[in-house]
Amino acid sequence: MNKFLATAVASFAFIGAAYAADIEGTVQSVDPATRSITLEDGKVYVIPETIKVDELAAGAKVKVTVDDTTGAVTAIEKAS
Repeated sequence: MNKFLATAVASFAFIGAAYAADIEGTVQSVDPATRSITLEDGKVYVIPETIKVDELAAGAKVKVTVDDTTGAVTAIEKAS
């Protein structure tokens, strides 16, 4: 019974986990006023205040991590 309970609790813990998508692309433009970047594919991402946008510039290759459930950007870093 204890093994069943432990397995069930562990399974439910994974259900609540957030899923994230990594999008790689080249920055087309940066708008510091709206804290947004536009990638070459035309998609616009709003960058949270916890991430510095002044380090981003047009032409930079980046990897943007987006929370699949909320669509919020959770991280952005230079891609290799």
